[in-house]
Amino acid sequence: MVKIHLAVFLFGFAGLFGKFLSCSPFIIVLGRTFFAAIALFVYAKMVSRTRLGAVDRNALIFLILQGILLGCHWVTFFLAIQISSVAVGLVTFSSFPLFVTFMEPFFFKEPLKKRDIATALAVFAGILLVIPDVDLSNNVTLGGGYGILSGLTFAILTLVNRKNAMVSEPIAVAFYQNLFAALFLIFPVLILKPVTLALSDLPNLIILGVIFTAMAHTFFIQSLTKIRAQTASVIAGLEPVYGIVLAFFLLNEVPRVRTLAGGLVIIGATIAAGIYSRGKMSP
Repeated sequence: MVKIHLAVFLFGFAGLFGKFLSCSPFIIVLGRTFFAAIALFVYAKMVSRTRLGAVDRNALIFLILQGILLGCHWVTFFLAIQISSVAVGLVTFSSFPLFVTFMEPFFFKEPLKKRDIATALAVFAGILLVIPDVDLSNNVTLGGGYGILSGLTFAILTLVNRKNAMVSEPIAVAFYQNLFAALFLIFPVLILKPVTLALSDLPNLIILGVIFTAMAHTFFIQSLTKIRAQTASVIAGLEPVYGIVLAFFLLNEVPRVRTLAGGLVIIGATIAAGIYSRGKMSP
């Protein structure tokens, strides 16, 4: 149980690097995934003895898609934080259960339950509280929009992960996701030529990739061997809480009342749904 809380805490801390680092989100995510892939490769070879091996064509297509989605998810996530605040980015990203609720039945031919719809509506109400208006010149609105887009891409990534049964080793999946995300991001970086990395940012970028990405993913995956996936999803709902508290103490970011209210609605609805699902799965 300690590892899952530590993993979620590390995930929540990762959002702060959007403020710590002065470079473009494209550079941040390229560096993050590059150093995470290296760390996961070393861990797979030296510690877990995971077989990375050859990947067949079907699995490779899914892994490339997962890498692209992961890159898009993190770029929009850091854009949301840089444009608005850590709180807005984390809270609006937490809207991803809304998208999963309505897309999962389409992907897997499963019935849409009334309780799932109620949860999705509660999440939507929380988003409306966070977003002040539809004026994209408002940084909170624009940042919230990127946060919602981050939630959408993460929801699709979650569904693709479930769909992909070709690669069973979680560490291998995490390695390939980060590797292909880094390779994918080379192209927009070369084309857009965003704000480049300052030498002073390099240590923070390495820390973000190794500790707050590779290590966090490893702890999260290891915890799933000890606890239910539903329990893990409930605890993962605390990520915005950790991030907002850390931003308050380390960045002096005081979230708006509307942001806190929306966050409470979104997080509360997600955790309640997770607890209910866990209860239904219990013998």
